[in-house]
Amino acid sequence: MSSLLTNSTAMTALQTLRSVSSQLSTTQNRISTGQRVATASDNAAYWSIATSMRADNAALSAVSDSLGLSAATVDTQYTALTTVIGDKDSGLTKLQALLVEAKTAGIDRTKIQADVTQIQQQMKSTANAATFNGVNWLSTTATTPTTVNLVSSYSRVGAVPTTSSISLTVANYSLYSSTQTGFLDTVSGTASVDTINIGALTDSAADQTTLDGYIAQVTAAIGSVASAAANLGAVKTRISTNTDFVKSLMDSVDRGIGQLVDADMNQESTRLAALQVQQQLGVQALSIANNSSQSILSLFR
Repeated sequence: MSSLLTNSTAMTALQTLRSVSSQLSTTQNRISTGQRVATASDNAAYWSIATSMRADNAALSAVSDSLGLSAATVDTQYTALTTVIGDKDSGLTKLQALLVEAKTAGIDRTKIQADVTQIQQQMKSTANAATFNGVNWLSTTATTPTTVNLVSSYSRVGAVPTTSSISLTVANYSLYSSTQTGFLDTVSGTASVDTINIGALTDSAADQTTLDGYIAQVTAAIGSVASAAANLGAVKTRISTNTDFVKSLMDSVDRGIGQLVDADMNQESTRLAALQVQQQLGVQALSIANNSSQSILSLFR
C-alpha cells in the first residue's frame, strides 16, 4: 500500500543508515584511540580489569625506580668496602703486611708507622665518602637507622596488595661509628685498627706480643669487612635479578592489557572500508525511498 503519511520503506532505510552510522562512529573511535575498550561503556568487565592492571603496573614502575636507587646505594657501600680491604699496596691488606714487617728485629718502626697512619686516614676517608643520597652505612652516627628496608617487589592477589623488601642491618657493614662499635674503631686491648701506633715499639718480647695482637686484630678486621662485602655483593645480585624480573613483569602486564583493550587495526581498517560503503548505499537507499512517493503524483495527472 502506498501512503503519503507513512513511508515504511524510508523508515527501514533510515534505521539501517542509523545502525551503519553508529558502527562507523565506533570503528572510527577505535582507530583514533587504538583501543577496542576505551571506556567502561565499551566493556565494563574488561575496562575494570585493565584499569586495575594499569594501577599494578604503576606500582611496579615505582618498585623499579626504588630498586635503581637501592642498587646505587648498595654499590656505593660495596665499592668502599672492597677499597678498604685493598690489596698489597693499600687498605687493610697493606696494613697487615706492614705490621708483619714491623716484627723484623732492628727495623725502623717509626717509618713504618708513617705508612700505617696514611692507610688509617685513607680508610676513614673512604668510609666517610661512601655516601649516596645522604645514606652512609660505613660511617654511622646516632641518627643512622639500625635497619634499612630496600623495596624489592610488589604483587596483588585479588584486592590484597603485598610489598616485599630486602632488610639489612646497618651494624653488619659499619666500619666506624660515633659509639666506636665499628669494625675498625672498636677498641681491642689497648687500641683499635684505627688507632694502632707502632712507632714507639721495640724488639722486646712484650712489644713483639703487642705486634702479634695488632696483626691478629687487623686479620680479624679483614675477615669482617670481607664478610660484609660478600653480603652486599649477594644483595647486589638479588637487586639486579629483581630489577630484570620487574621490567619483564611490567612488559607482560602491558601485553595482557593490550590483549584485553587494544584494537586490531587490520580488522578495524577492513571494517571501516566496509561500513563506509554501507553508509553510501544506505544514503542511496533512503534517497530512493523518499523519491518513491513522487510516483503517487502521476496517479492524479
